[in-house]
Amino acid sequence: MIQGKKNWLGLLFMAVLMGVTGAVLLRGQKAGLLWACVKQMKPQFLLLGLVLMLGYVGCEALCSYQILSRFGHPVTYRRCLGYSFVGFYVSSITPSATGGQPAQVYYMSKDQIPAAHGALNMMLIASCYQVATLLWGMGIWLFFPSAHGEMDGGLGLLLLYGAGMMILLTVGMAMVMFLPGPTRRICEGVLALLTKIRILRNPEAAREKLEHQLAEYARGAECVKHNPGLVLRVLALCVIQLGLLFSVPWTVYLALGLTEHSWIQVAGVQALLTLAVCNLPLPGAVGAAEGSFVKAFESIFGAAMVTPAMLVSRGISFYAFLFISFGVSIAVHMRTSREARERALQEMVASQNGTRVKAVRRYLSARAEEV
Repeated sequence: MIQGKKNWLGLLFMAVLMGVTGAVLLRGQKAGLLWACVKQMKPQFLLLGLVLMLGYVGCEALCSYQILSRFGHPVTYRRCLGYSFVGFYVSSITPSATGGQPAQVYYMSKDQIPAAHGALNMMLIASCYQVATLLWGMGIWLFFPSAHGEMDGGLGLLLLYGAGMMILLTVGMAMVMFLPGPTRRICEGVLALLTKIRILRNPEAAREKLEHQLAEYARGAECVKHNPGLVLRVLALCVIQLGLLFSVPWTVYLALGLTEHSWIQVAGVQALLTLAVCNLPLPGAVGAAEGSFVKAFESIFGAAMVTPAMLVSRGISFYAFLFISFGVSIAVHMRTSREARERALQEMVASQNGTRVKAVRRYLSARAEEV
């Protein structure tokens, strides 16, 4: 797979984080009590959680299917689902989920989808995903105050950081797409400053990369202007996608036989937690996500059950699908490699056949001249 060394380093770093997180969170916990809590869970609700996560990945695949079809690429939904699993896996093992989208573009290009269209597809999905995350967070904060009762102290600061970063990224992406002139001037000023203080060693290469990125965002802006209906559909799918993700702790809540809190209270807390930790420079937000879950959900699950609930919830929404997406990513890699070899063989045969046809034509032409 692409950037294999970096992938293994990411996995190693995440494994270390998992070990440290487990040691901290499980310190003082009785293994027998944890296992007893897990055993009493109703399996049908845990299965529902896995189905919700499959829907989460499937929503992104549906976004790619619609966008790529609009660009004239008759790609199947099954292949789009493969791209989404690749994105989930690589995003999970890279800080701030930075590696998922390039990996998806890479495998789209392996399927003869131009890299420019693949990058535009991922840019539109990322933009809508960011807006949907903000909509969920703002909606919960404004209309369901009971859901953010535990977001105080350190969690409150983390939420402020996450919301601020998300707003900054969204505004920045909108500026790059719809205000290219001011954006270019700001970026060139930043490049000049970095060059002056000798952080940037190759300013010309950086300017070329900047121009390339600005051109991609300009294409994205044109796509948005000419396809407002498509963008709204993708945004709606992202809202639904996040709703499925935020509902996973609710399925664990039901599996434990708890009924005191409503779906919106449980999903709302998870929405705020996701907004708080999604931009942390950690693979899969490992460590921060688990610790924040225990603190924020303690009043919902209870002190005795919150740690088992965290283990099962994160197991469903992250760790289980990390292994599933790894397997699917291997299958996608093997498929694209096999198809690339087949195309190369077909091109070689076609080239050889073309050479033979030309030789026969030259022979017949020479014979005709002799006659």
